[in-house]
Amino acid sequence: MERMLVVVFDSEAKAYEGVAALRQLEREGAITAYAGAVVAKNADGTASVKDFDDVGPAGSLIGTSLGSLIGLLGGPVGLAVGAVSGLTLGALVDLDNAGIGGDFVEDVQKSLQPKKVAVVADIEEEWTAPVDTRMEALGGTVLRRAVSEVRRTLREEHVAAMKADLAQMKAELAKTRADHRKKLQQKIDALQARIDSEQKKVEEQRGAFQARQKAKREILKKNAAAAGRALKQLADTRL
Repeated sequence: MERMLVVVFDSEAKAYEGVAALRQLEREGAITAYAGAVVAKNADGTASVKDFDDVGPAGSLIGTSLGSLIGLLGGPVGLAVGAVSGLTLGALVDLDNAGIGGDFVEDVQKSLQPKKVAVVADIEEEWTAPVDTRMEALGGTVLRRAVSEVRRTLREEHVAAMKADLAQMKAELAKTRADHRKKLQQKIDALQARIDSEQKKVEEQRGAFQARQKAKREILKKNAAAAGRALKQLADTRL
């Protein structure tokens, strides 16, 4: 199952130990990591991205569930999340793209207090115990949530509903009195503009999702190959 993983630590040093532990778990075949970042909460409540690693086609967190979550961690004081390697907040703060729900973001914000540091990662895991055991041994607080594409589907349904409204308004236009026709046409034009805007977002999300899924399939293939080699080596090892 694909999950958004957040592990909160008391220091940056411990957070990087957590990163090392996740990489070891991936080598062992316990998880597959698609992308990750180290995020520090500053004294003023803003968040700074200390480091990130993403294997997407653009080599960027922008437009991903992980990137959206990071952008939302700036908290109520606003839009001053730190940026590295061209990472911009404006592209990140989008709960619709996060696929995890506002309640999870709130839980993370409560745990990620000023001067604490979090390891945030988009991972595939079958069991929670391996990650929990390693992270808790390092003093980390683990939060996770399954990633969902439900919000993208809801946006598509919203566009379909607006198109139905548009069709009805156009049908009414032919039967409307001349003195009301201009106002109705303005409403039709405004609704069409909204549909075009939302349709563009849907297409962008669909394209980003498909590209992301392709990249993830390649990662899973490599991970499976590594796991297979490890099992073969274990089978060939004499006790």
